[in-house]
Amino acid sequence: MPPLALKRSTLLAMCACVLVAQSMVAAINLLIPQLAASSLHPSDTAILWTVDAYVIVFAGLLIPAGALGDRYGRKGALLTGLALFAAGAATSACATDPAVLIAGRGVSGAGAALITPATMSILVQLAGPERRAQAMASWTLAIGLGGMLGNLGGGLVGQYLTWRALFAAMVPLAALLALAVARTTPRTARSAGAGLDPLGTLLLTAGLVAVLHGIIEGPGHGWTSTLILGSFATGAVLITGFTLHSLRTGAPLFDPRVFRAPRLRATTLGMTTGFLGLFALFFVNSQYLQEVKGFQPAVTGLAILPLIVGMALVPKFAARWAARPRPVVGSGLALIGLGLLGASTADANTPYAVYACWLLVISAGTGLSMPALTLGMATALPHHQAGLGSGLGTAARETGAALGVAIAGTVLAGHPDLPSGMGPALRTVALLVLTATALVVKGYGTIRRGAPQPPRGAGNGAASHHAPAPGNAP
Repeated sequence: MPPLALKRSTLLAMCACVLVAQSMVAAINLLIPQLAASSLHPSDTAILWTVDAYVIVFAGLLIPAGALGDRYGRKGALLTGLALFAAGAATSACATDPAVLIAGRGVSGAGAALITPATMSILVQLAGPERRAQAMASWTLAIGLGGMLGNLGGGLVGQYLTWRALFAAMVPLAALLALAVARTTPRTARSAGAGLDPLGTLLLTAGLVAVLHGIIEGPGHGWTSTLILGSFATGAVLITGFTLHSLRTGAPLFDPRVFRAPRLRATTLGMTTGFLGLFALFFVNSQYLQEVKGFQPAVTGLAILPLIVGMALVPKFAARWAARPRPVVGSGLALIGLGLLGASTADANTPYAVYACWLLVISAGTGLSMPALTLGMATALPHHQAGLGSGLGTAARETGAALGVAIAGTVLAGHPDLPSGMGPALRTVALLVLTATALVVKGYGTIRRGAPQPPRGAGNGAASHHAPAPGNAP
């Protein structure tokens, strides 16, 4: 594909698709009070699953969905994902009981799992080496804006409309996006090779779902409860089974030995770390602004908008340093950790302007680190497996998001109220982010010293085709 094949209209369509998919992760959180008082009369468990079903299915299916797009067509996978996303939203909007609402959220999550890796993979395929960093910066900005606009949209709907309106609006929006994709996006070359390894796909997806279930439900049920320990044990067994199966079969979903590459390990940990900090902030922020500062839902959605500033402005500069990811990623993740430490000092008497300054620090760190991490993940695997690489990267993001909420929620649960628990929760997450940042920087140092890459010839996995991609040298 020629380097200039990526048109502005295609870039905008891809970014809009991933923005909408990401927005539905966050939007539902600000509608919880309205859902609890609705005619569905959901239990506390049903509300939890209404929030979590989308994330669990989304994250659990990302890796096979990315491989599916690589194998059978990325544009087709994207259009199928938009159709599933709309079908799930329509189901949720018309739900007459909590079970139907939860099922609709799960179907939309499956659609999002197809949308997200397909969009990044299309951009990687169409953009030449000189444009790839800018394309990834735009895609990363769309991910961040999705979280912000999800908070804003959820707050506005929660205050002025009904929760059904949020889901109903997604149906025509998905239809418009599908039309835009059909008109602007060319089909890219499919990957040659074997099928999708059904057994490996089943083992990996079920294992990820079990682990995510344990992370998300841990704060509510207790980390030592039978249910949570059983979830983690089941996930460990299934993922171990996937690893053993993949090492033995001639055509695995992906070769686990790909994680011998320091570049992939560092970028995966960096992705997880950044979103751990960001979503811990989202979890605490909405409660702090509403319960402590007394903001209305719509104002709460607006009050987090300072996070957009750094995400919108900083990536334009970060893309210039794409060839030196170590200082860029290290500085960005460190800013996220330091911003969380600053936000942990906020209380009822803290002026919003001071709190907003800490949000700006976190947004600058996110805007600095995430494009470099996204580009690193996109180019850590060969181009014909760009969808799989995107699936791995987005699975790391969603796992980090789930961990951030779980850790912050667990620390908060150990305190009598939000004002006394917010500081310790954010400080705990901040220290984890800073510790992980040191490991990420060390990992990039290993790349600089020329650590060996995964062995060639390992079946159909990424390792069999591994080669450094343009623009990825440290």
